Amino acid sequence: MSAAFVDRLAHRFADPGLLRQALTHRSLTQGRDRGLASNERLEFVGDRVLGLVIAEWLVERFPQEREGGLGRRLAHLVNQETLAAIAGRIGLGEALIVPPSEAAAGVKRRATVLADACEAVIGALYLDGGLEAARDFIRAHWAEEVEKVAVAPRDPKTALQEWAQARGLALPEYRTLSSEGPSHRPRFTVAVTVGEASADATGVTKREAEKAAAAALLARLETRR
Repeated sequence: MSAAFVDRLAHRFADPGLLRQALTHRSLTQGRDRGLASNERLEFVGDRVLGLVIAEWLVERFPQEREGGLGRRLAHLVNQETLAAIAGRIGLGEALIVPPSEAAAGVKRRATVLADACEAVIGALYLDGGLEAARDFIRAHWAEEVEKVAVAPRDPKTALQEWAQARGLALPEYRTLSSEGPSHRPRFTVAVTVGEASADATGVTKREAEKAAAAALLARLETRR
């Protein structure tokens, strides 16, 4: 891994093996110990640490906000899209350890892989340097994202549901139209219908496709006002 990437972590690892494990994709490991040798366990830890640090930060940053608004901000700040974007900014993809065949297939650019590895790095920082090391990393790289959520974001699916309920319509119905592409880079196409209106969109997960479809339908409905 490059010295520039390590410098961005702003932490000198007492156990460099933890960082190497955080960057090791499961495709590189084999057999029964596959999940132990890859970054999956560190991802599990990092997910919890990230949620804790962001939660305490939001309570500090928005002292007058209610639980609902804090929850929407938290969901946005720890979602796959945000994690992948931050991973991209710090060059995490280039540092990932994967087999040559997977690198050639573009696995280092896959949002799910980047997001998981970012959580694993946070887990490694926590296990090696404690909560302070993890907190310093998160506060350094999430600062811009925290300021972007000065107004609590609304999940498109929730917003579409509220739109339908306010007009006495049935809840939105989601339907998977197709699932294409290789396992390491799937593409799902999902349609959503409210009343007689519908829209569809694609994403690398069904959830992302549903959110994109909901956002597209909301935009279409709101232009009719």
